[in-house]
Amino acid sequence: MNTPSQEIYNEMKSIAIVIWLTYDNQYGYVTEKLDYINRIDNIQDNAMVFYRMFDNNNQETFRAHASKEVLEYIENNK
Repeated sequence: MNTPSQEIYNEMKSIAIVIWLTYDNQYGYVTEKLDYINRIDNIQDNAMVFYRMFDNNNQETFRAHASKEVLEYIENNK
């Protein structure tokens, strides 16, 4: 378990939020996920929750938006 820098944590959190905001919130599911995201602290490998909460297609989208540093962090913390 490797705690990322605050910059990597913030970037991963931002990417997760951007992806969730592409979904319809008619039933409050997006709001629920955003509330969950905002409760996650940068402790150990908690930032990986931002990545792991998505299916394979959205993980691909996540990686497409990620910097080289975030991609390295993901690769090293699978």
